[in-house]
Amino acid sequence: MRRRSSLCANTLRIATHSRRQFLGQLGGGFGTLALASLLTRDALGDSGPEADESAACRLPRPPRAKRVVQLFMAGAASHLDLWDFKPELIRRHGEPADFGEHVEAFQDGLGPWKQPVWNFQPYGQCGKMLSDVVADLGPCVDDMAFIHNMVGKSGVHSTATLLQATGFSLPGFPGMGCWISYGLGSENDNLPTFVVLPDHRGFASNGAKNWDAAFLPSNHSGTVIFPDRQPPMDDLFPHASGTFIRPESEADAHRLLAHLNRRHAESHPLDQRLEARIQTYELAARMQLAAPEALDISNEPQYILDLYGIQPAGTEWPSEINPTEERDCFGRKCLIARRLLERGVRFVQVWSGNDNGFPRRNWDSHEDLERDHGPLALGMARGAAALIQDLKQRGLLDDTIVFWTTEFGRMPSTQGGTGRDHNPFVFTNWLCGGGVRGGISYGPSDNIGFKPLDRDHGTQVYDVHATILHLLGIDHKQLTFRHNGIDRRLTDVHGHVLSDLIA
Repeated sequence: MRRRSSLCANTLRIATHSRRQFLGQLGGGFGTLALASLLTRDALGDSGPEADESAACRLPRPPRAKRVVQLFMAGAASHLDLWDFKPELIRRHGEPADFGEHVEAFQDGLGPWKQPVWNFQPYGQCGKMLSDVVADLGPCVDDMAFIHNMVGKSGVHSTATLLQATGFSLPGFPGMGCWISYGLGSENDNLPTFVVLPDHRGFASNGAKNWDAAFLPSNHSGTVIFPDRQPPMDDLFPHASGTFIRPESEADAHRLLAHLNRRHAESHPLDQRLEARIQTYELAARMQLAAPEALDISNEPQYILDLYGIQPAGTEWPSEINPTEERDCFGRKCLIARRLLERGVRFVQVWSGNDNGFPRRNWDSHEDLERDHGPLALGMARGAAALIQDLKQRGLLDDTIVFWTTEFGRMPSTQGGTGRDHNPFVFTNWLCGGGVRGGISYGPSDNIGFKPLDRDHGTQVYDVHATILHLLGIDHKQLTFRHNGIDRRLTDVHGHVLSDLIA
């Protein structure tokens, strides 16, 4: 990474000295720990390994967006039943499926053609056709850009999820939010740069591998928060059973850690792992004050809670999956996402669907698409629409990208009469806000939603990632990190900016 300009370096130097004075006045605890970090940074020069943001990766114009919220539907949401209307499937419903080629199905999903489970209606001035189950997003379609010719590389959930989340099908690569944290840094030193809001039932395929920093400095990993759990974050405060922990003993422990860290830093001046660890400890201390306020929605007005579909505190849910619970849970995450974004968090990842449970608690609708997709889609659409509308009314949508994705689509044929099998050959993403051209549908799929209409020019995840980085003011080819002798990047050796999607 190249050094900043002299003006940026001088600004950083002033901020560093002011921060050191403040931390030195704290004496012990996290202040001492963080002070050790600053002393190490001074030994490396004012830029240091983390502050040295690349001028080369910046585009020669101001960015259109400052932050991103990614809505990830784990299990593979059906493009055919939500966004990608195919009248041909209605005409052919029940007829034997003839794909005109050999198809490698994931399970046994090559039954007759299957029409959409729900009716479609046009919305907005653009006349975008949406399924009734996502009708809550109808008022937003003129701000949205749909990509209907997304193609994947695998029909296996774990590898396909990694591809969408990290740009690689194998584990061991940083998540998209990690790259954005690394490239842009934080707008709020008291909160993480990258926050993950998982499904309330647990993690999706791969778990933390989807947001781990891998070979990037570890402080760029996603910070996991469960808004509907108590506590929402693990290990931020001592456990209730830890009554033996006293302020004096905690401060003594911090001073010992600071001493050990200083000794290690003296003998390993270029070891970024220690720097990342100290930054993480320092952030945890600041979050003890900032995070509870950011996660507290009790002061939100009732009309905002209603907009997101959030139910009164203490509401008990039945054991079966239901739309009201999904609206509450997904809407709660979307509201927390808005609160984090407006407080300077760069990247928020909101998940719907987990990796376990039966009947399905994710979007992997092999057995009964109406049963599985219905509640999830109703909850997702309500929360996503509320987020878009809320950001817009606050003037934040102009520089915030809302990015919806899933690991692959589902087949136009039936599986067991009421489900659909995996379809990695084509699926849908959509983008909104942050310089995105709204009211468009880009890259059509074929007339049955099986593959891209132009089979030689499907849209890859690398293209979407490159476009989002472009809107953030970053050249995706220049945002790199040297690892094992290779200049790694989010888009690997691929990716083209989708200029038709840019306003």
